[in-house]
Amino acid sequence: MDTIAVLLREPERLELSRVDIVAPGEADVVVDVDWSGISTGTERLLWEGRMPHFPGMGYPLVPGYESVGRIAMAGTQSGHREGDRVFVAGARCFSQVRGLFGAAAARLVVPGARATVIDSALGDRGILLALAATAQHALAAEGARLPELIIGHGVLGRLLARLAVAHGAPTPTVWERNPQRQEGAVGYHVCDPSEDSRNDYAAIYDASGDSALLPNLIARLAPGGEVVLAGFYSEPLTFPFVPAFMREARLRVAAEWQPADMQRVIEFLTEGRLSLDGLITHRECAQRAPAAYRTAFTDPNCLKMVLEWSANA
Repeated sequence: MDTIAVLLREPERLELSRVDIVAPGEADVVVDVDWSGISTGTERLLWEGRMPHFPGMGYPLVPGYESVGRIAMAGTQSGHREGDRVFVAGARCFSQVRGLFGAAAARLVVPGARATVIDSALGDRGILLALAATAQHALAAEGARLPELIIGHGVLGRLLARLAVAHGAPTPTVWERNPQRQEGAVGYHVCDPSEDSRNDYAAIYDASGDSALLPNLIARLAPGGEVVLAGFYSEPLTFPFVPAFMREARLRVAAEWQPADMQRVIEFLTEGRLSLDGLITHRECAQRAPAAYRTAFTDPNCLKMVLEWSANA
């Protein structure tokens, strides 16, 4: 079997290419992809060549961990049925190139356990489930405080804010310096950091991925407050010790989402407590993947880019 996939041959050299995929086993499903999202965090680092060492890292590679499609074939031990609409968070089905994270392709072979059945009514908004589960994972850690301040009004920041409201938290504040991204708040307040004089936040969640912000965030904490690093950071994080010492500050790293986080997000969506509306701003056919990736990484008006794969079926 083979498929058309996004192939990152080396930094800033991206193309569509036909690649071989492994034959499915009885526990696997074959998914025909309808849409895949482009991550402006990890995928941008891969594209720019700034990705820190990561298991499976190397070029050429197929990126992507945000794909939605339908099951074309289901193994007898996969736990799925043909025709199911599923979300796929990544794949390792390519026999000649690396898959990091391997979901940006027209067809995928994945273990049934890696395919999550979703409501077809979500359409291409289903590609946002990975980011929503990532936000939920940050909020749901044992002993976690829900955010009072969120840094960054990109998609992850917006989902953190929406989920905080869904969890019943008081309305959080979101910092965003870019005026083009200050619009679109749903049940919370967005402002430029210069407009906020508060310095007693009990929980600050950073979704910016900017390691240089950490000293300023610590300075805004209440005694015993916590900074949660919810982004992905390519540079070392440093901070002056004395301000952190005086506040007895806590730092927490939020890592990869787990199946329970995904299920909780799906429950919120089903109950109408969470919306994924208004987060996808750009769509492009997969044949124009090189231009789409460049737009996703360089256009400040692009919150989320979706590749449409139907023409490559």
